[in-house]
Amino acid sequence: MKSVILAFFLAAISAPIFGQSKEDAAIRETLTNYIEGSSYNNPEQIVSAFYSEAPLFLSKAGQEIYRLSPSEYADLFKKREKGVFNGRVGNILIVDQEHNIATAKAEILIEAQDMRFIDMFLLKKLDGEWRIISKAATRIPAEEK
Repeated sequence: MKSVILAFFLAAISAPIFGQSKEDAAIRETLTNYIEGSSYNNPEQIVSAFYSEAPLFLSKAGQEIYRLSPSEYADLFKKREKGVFNGRVGNILIVDQEHNIATAKAEILIEAQDMRFIDMFLLKKLDGEWRIISKAATRIPAEEK
């Protein structure tokens, strides 16, 4: 009888943990689509990570706010050879999820140009799929790297 109670208890407490892991993996998959798409010049993969009307607030010299849509951002990679690594290395740093929303933070390095960016994401689960609904990026100045 003790083993039945213990098994029930373990099943009850592990269900939320495994559910969280499944959601975390799905969120990371969405973020990976954005990172890999922008690292290998794949506009379709980039767009697939975003809600179509998501605003992207990016860093651009001389502009306090540089806003693009997901398709406008993906267009920046269209002239490059698709599937070829372009030097952008992305690393997901943090994912924090509550129910059907999440925030995430990633680091993007472009070593050849000595550039480091931090991207912050807001994600929402829409029709059963995680999508980035907003992105803000900042370029870290060389003296802060």
